[in-house]
Amino acid sequence: MNTMRTAPAGGDTSHGTGPRPPYLITVAGYAGIAGPVLFTAVFLAQEAFRRSEYDPLAEPVSALEAGPNGWVQQLNFIVFSVLTILFAIGLHRGVRPTKAGVAGPALLGASGVGLLLAAAFPLREDAAGVTYDPGGHLVAGSVFFLGSAAGLVVLSRRLSRDPGWRSLARYTRAVGIAVVAGGIVMNTLVIPDGGPLHDWAGLVQRAIILPALFPCRVVLSARLLRVGRGQRRSRRGRERLSR
Repeated sequence: MNTMRTAPAGGDTSHGTGPRPPYLITVAGYAGIAGPVLFTAVFLAQEAFRRSEYDPLAEPVSALEAGPNGWVQQLNFIVFSVLTILFAIGLHRGVRPTKAGVAGPALLGASGVGLLLAAAFPLREDAAGVTYDPGGHLVAGSVFFLGSAAGLVVLSRRLSRDPGWRSLARYTRAVGIAVVAGGIVMNTLVIPDGGPLHDWAGLVQRAIILPALFPCRVVLSARLLRVGRGQRRSRRGRERLSR
């Protein structure tokens, strides 16, 4: 006799391969929250500690890599990278599969690779105390912002097809579009030496990540935790029925 199985909240993530352990989804949810929160706390602490040599309004977060204590920010990038990749994997497993649906989480995972590259190719400080890019860091930053923005926009389509995530689809798409717009501003008006907003690089960057990108990551992660809890309850129910 055939038996019917009800899909858990947030979509059926088994996709014909049997139920997957929900614990990875829960870990990914916590990682998604911890990543931006920890990253922000660490760079704010560095700003306070290095306030005599660092201007948060004029300099981007990456400029904290320059100078004698730059290793702290490099480590901050590495930790954020690992947590971002875990978050992306959890999203892929926690949202109902769709055709080419891996693209959104994959792009978010690529943003984590961008963070790792930012640590591998740090900004440096010359003898005059001027911060410069010895090569590779600008590319790393582009990978992070482009991966984040495109990942959210593409992911929103997959969210809209899952009843457990549909309510976050428009918000996720809007944030992704906002980050795209912010990236255009950064590349045209901020990063070029003669750009009109060049002296406000730190402020513009923080306006992109703090009120938009990072809160969206936290909101998606909170929903991921809910999906993980729902799948654990569903698993316990199946186990009781099988006894």
